[in-house]
Amino acid sequence: MSSSEDGASGSQTCIALVSAIREEIAPLVRSWKAGEIGYDDRTFPFFESENSVSKVVVICSGIGAEHGRRAAEAVIQKVQPSTIVSVGYAGALDASLKVGDVIEPKVVVSGADGSRAETERGSGTLVSSAAVANRDQKRKLAAAYGAIAVDMEGAAVALAARAHGIDFAALKSISDELDFAMPPVSEFVSPQGKFRHAGFGLHVAIRPWLWARTIALAKNSARASKTLCAAIGEYLDREH
Repeated sequence: MSSSEDGASGSQTCIALVSAIREEIAPLVRSWKAGEIGYDDRTFPFFESENSVSKVVVICSGIGAEHGRRAAEAVIQKVQPSTIVSVGYAGALDASLKVGDVIEPKVVVSGADGSRAETERGSGTLVSSAAVANRDQKRKLAAAYGAIAVDMEGAAVALAARAHGIDFAALKSISDELDFAMPPVSEFVSPQGKFRHAGFGLHVAIRPWLWARTIALAKNSARASKTLCAAIGEYLDREH
């Protein structure tokens, strides 16, 4: 393990960020100390940055609710944070949200069981879906939950935080707008929550009708990462 001793020391505060994949937070952690932590027969990528008064860690969970929950449990066990923040990409359920817009929802709701978690600040509702939502599913989720955006892990991370009495927040950057036609990315998520880039690339390579959408998604994701990491920086400045 590359991380320092477990737990926050003295009056040092610790904030833990849970992201699904490294690409979401790559601009933020580029110069951070990197390593891995193990939990429940899983190993998670782990990054940390600290000074004399504060410590910030990032754990990459893998894609999906159960992976998000396990990663949250892992980071709670490792560093006992004062706050857990679910960060990453989200799909817009509101036509006014554009690629790169960052939301800090007031409410995070599970599309699986309807459980809700409230944050201390922010506005709007984020709904967590079991799979990547297409255009039709987005409209159904918006109508059912009054949500402005959809992700996959936020509600599960919130559940873990609540179980341990830890403050919860969420920051999500829009990577696909309401009417964006997603390529079939869900088919290439492994049981471990990893995206099978090689398999997806081969699938797209022989289907020219997917090329434009795939290129657009890559560009949108890069923009979403940039604005997300900037928003995380502002959040951390505010909290410290």
